Amino acid sequence: MLTIIDVQTLRAQLMEWRRQEARIALVPTMGNLHAGHMSLIEQARSRAPRVVVSIFVNPMQFDRVEDLATYPRTLEEDCRKLRELDTDIVFTPAAKAVYPHDMKNITRVEVPGLSSILEGTSRPGHFTGVATVVAKLLNITQPNIAMFGEKDYQQLLIIRRMVADLNLPVDIVGLPTVREPNGLAMSSRNRQLTAEERTQASGLYAVLKCISDRIRGGERAYIDLEQQARCDLIGQGFRPDYFSVRRASDLASPAVCDQNLVVVAAAWLGRVRLIDNIRLH
Repeated sequence: MLTIIDVQTLRAQLMEWRRQEARIALVPTMGNLHAGHMSLIEQARSRAPRVVVSIFVNPMQFDRVEDLATYPRTLEEDCRKLRELDTDIVFTPAAKAVYPHDMKNITRVEVPGLSSILEGTSRPGHFTGVATVVAKLLNITQPNIAMFGEKDYQQLLIIRRMVADLNLPVDIVGLPTVREPNGLAMSSRNRQLTAEERTQASGLYAVLKCISDRIRGGERAYIDLEQQARCDLIGQGFRPDYFSVRRASDLASPAVCDQNLVVVAAAWLGRVRLIDNIRLH
C-alpha cells in the first residue's frame, strides 16, 4: 500500500494506472475507520482493480470549532486496517494541500435547495464544505467510481446532484448502512459515546423502525408520526434535532401517494450528535 500526502505524487501514480486502462475507485473518508468503511472498501475492490482511500478531516464542513478539535483521529490504526484490505493507496493530505489558499476566500461548491434543509438547517454551511471537498477529491483523483454510505443520506443526494450538475465523469455508488448488533448505525462519532450511551443510542434506530413499520402498515398522518417519534426520543433521553418523513428522491415533503420514502432523524445523546435513516419502498 502506498501512503501519499501530496497531490502531485498521487496524480502521477493514478496517471500510470490510467495508461494501463485500470479502473479506479475512490473511497473518501475522514478516518477513524470502522466496519462501515471496510464494507465500502470491499465493494470498491469488487468493482475496480485499483482502490484509493482518502483520509482527510475536512475543516470546512465543521460548524463548531470544538467538534473539529475533538473529532477522533486514528491514522496509524486506520492504515493497518487498509493494509489488511490490500488498499492500493491511502491519500492523507494536510489541510494546506487541499486548501492551498486562504480558506475564507477559497472557491466553494454549493448545491442549493438540498443543502438548506434538515442537516443544513441544523448545521449551516456544512454541506458547502462537504460538496467543496468532495468536488476537490474527485478532481484530484478522477476516479471511475466513488463509494459513499447511505447513513448520510442527505449528503449522498447532494453529492449525486453536484456530480450531475457539474457533468463530472464519475459513478457515485451508495451502499446500505452498516449497523452494530443493537441496530446503532456505525459512525466514527460512536467512539465518543460512553458504554451506557452506546447501549442507549440504539433507541434512535428503534424509533425509526417503529415509525417506518407504521407507515408500511398504511399510516399516512406523517406530521403526527413525526411528533410521536420526537416525544419517544425525548422520553429515552435524546435531544432531537429533527425527525422527518421525506420523499426519497429529493427530500421534499411527501404526498400521500408517494411510495419511495425515507425517514430521517438527528438527535443528541450526551455530547454526541447521531444521525440515521430508513428507506421505505
